Amino acid sequence: MAGARFLAGAAAAGALLSGTSAHADQPKPWEASFQAPATDMMRQIEWFGNYTFAFIVVITLLVLFLLAYCILRFRASANPVPSRTSHNTLIEVIWTVGPVVVLLLIAIPSFQLLTAQYTPPEEAKLTVKATGNQWNWDYEYQIDKSFSFNSAVLQDADRAKAGKEDRNLYPRLLAVDNELVVPVNTLTRVLITATDVIHSFAVPSFGIKMDAVPGRTNETWFKAEKEGLYYGQCSQLCGKDHAFMPIAIRVVSDAQFKTWLETAKTDVPAANKALMAKIDGTNKVAAAGN
Repeated sequence: MAGARFLAGAAAAGALLSGTSAHADQPKPWEASFQAPATDMMRQIEWFGNYTFAFIVVITLLVLFLLAYCILRFRASANPVPSRTSHNTLIEVIWTVGPVVVLLLIAIPSFQLLTAQYTPPEEAKLTVKATGNQWNWDYEYQIDKSFSFNSAVLQDADRAKAGKEDRNLYPRLLAVDNELVVPVNTLTRVLITATDVIHSFAVPSFGIKMDAVPGRTNETWFKAEKEGLYYGQCSQLCGKDHAFMPIAIRVVSDAQFKTWLETAKTDVPAANKALMAKIDGTNKVAAAGN
């Protein structure tokens, strides 16, 4: 219970810190921090990153100060006759106990975060199997009538046909021909494997990264809290086209997902086009209202 309260507080602090920044669901030029979190788990990861960074800053400044002090205080010109002191009990206790305390302060929340990553808060309502290939992904929806499709990097020549000419929304080397579509605020289980070499299923905004190993099935989960289009990439060196193996997940409303799902069971491209048209129309209406 104490661990749950700690992680809940960490998530709230992360939400407070990130609330003033613009939502980022894809990489940005010169980006030096995490993408804006789209899940509670990613908020906890972001908080932990900031938490450990504080230790790094303090320790770096302390070491820099000690180095400068030793250089100035014990230089040859100031100490022509060096001290022959070889032991100092107090200093040895401090530099032994200090690092132990720091490691404990880092280890406890890190173990709690690791446990939370492998412990879904509820039963998954949707299960998708992601299979890594050289160099694309196969997605299989494990529902009453399962179906699957392939998702590969979108070629520039196919942008117009796919209706994905907006490079701000569909960036080069990240946009795909068929996105993985999931409903918002729904815990989604992802079963991950590969057919040839080791790949890795990673989506920064969701805080997930799991290796896809041939002959083995790994599992991760996410619960996206905001509709939108989120990007990731294979993050294992898997061959010559490793850089051309993006992951795109489109998070939509429950109603939009159900409509898409009924059509996708028989015609995925048609379902995607209808979904894009619906989202584009909704966005235009919202923009006109503003």
